[in-house]
Amino acid sequence: MDEKNGELSEFEKVAYNYGDANYLEQENKVLRETVTNLKKELERFQAPPLVVCEIIDVLGEHAVVRLPNGNEFFVQIASKLKGQLKPGDYVLADQKNLVIHDKIKKTAKFNVEQFVVIEKPEIQWADVGGLEKQKEEIIEVIELPLKKPELFKKVGIQPPKGVLLHGPPGTGKTLLAKAVAASTNSVFIEIVGSELVQKFIGEGAKLVKEIFELARSKAPAIIFIDEIDAIAAQRVDIGTSGEREVQRTFMQLLAEIDGFEHLGNVKIIGATNRRDILDPAVTRPGRLDRLIKIPLPDKEGIKSIFKIHTKDMKLEKFDTKKILDLMNEFSGAEIKAVCTEAGYFAIRKNRFTVKKEDFVKAVRKVKEEEEEMEEETKMFG
Repeated sequence: MDEKNGELSEFEKVAYNYGDANYLEQENKVLRETVTNLKKELERFQAPPLVVCEIIDVLGEHAVVRLPNGNEFFVQIASKLKGQLKPGDYVLADQKNLVIHDKIKKTAKFNVEQFVVIEKPEIQWADVGGLEKQKEEIIEVIELPLKKPELFKKVGIQPPKGVLLHGPPGTGKTLLAKAVAASTNSVFIEIVGSELVQKFIGEGAKLVKEIFELARSKAPAIIFIDEIDAIAAQRVDIGTSGEREVQRTFMQLLAEIDGFEHLGNVKIIGATNRRDILDPAVTRPGRLDRLIKIPLPDKEGIKSIFKIHTKDMKLEKFDTKKILDLMNEFSGAEIKAVCTEAGYFAIRKNRFTVKKEDFVKAVRKVKEEEEEMEEETKMFG
């Protein structure tokens, strides 16, 4: 630089210009790459979605595929995939004409543990109020074969593979199932029949199969199917895809029950509020053939359940007979609700002691809620 007038020399000007050109070239390169990436991203967003299908059969240049909704189609195979497909493979097909474009790696198995409740219950028989006769039956059918299978071998008889608990809602069906699981130190696998049908259209039968596989791998285990009537109701000749799916799920359930060994260390407990609509196939000999009715508690049962749910409560001294009489024809769940509501009435008054009047109010509240539910059921069928 000329120190006198502060101007750049010719050499310095060339150096600066070269630096600017190099910088601009690098920046241009980055911008071109960014534009290219944005174009690719735009193409991805504009590309039509592909359908995931399962190959049922391959017939030369065509294949039979099953969609997630259970429908099956005879479709073409792209030339690049000819000779590479076999039944059981999962593929991507064009949404419009179902031409198979690509093969994907997808296991036919679910991560079944995401869809069921798996636990080791801690409920003891003492936590189940009343139902003494029902407890004895479940101990004979479920607990004894799991704890002492050698007795049945010596006698030469085969215990039932499972039981069906039926009765009004809230009477303790789930509680009994958890109690026998705890007493036998079994893994408790719970699934709700209605959720199985609603959530897994097209896949219910596979899920049932894998639930039983899971139970075998975690044995000793108890599979508890609540609302079993959702998949085991009497079959009707209706051609909708939903009805066909329920039938497939039900037939898979029967196949899994039939596949069990009698002295196996996996037992099945079904529960329903609607025994009258069950398909006779599920309760025939060799399946869930031991039927145990779980009724509303009698006077002794109400007293026992009330005692269980108030054992940790600080109660004012009063005669509980009137309260117990008020809860006549209450289910176990409703009796528990009364105890909880009585506790809330005490809390609202800033009291730690629960009084008789709290229980009277609680019984009234639970009755009113029950009546409202009944009215809604009548209105909406």
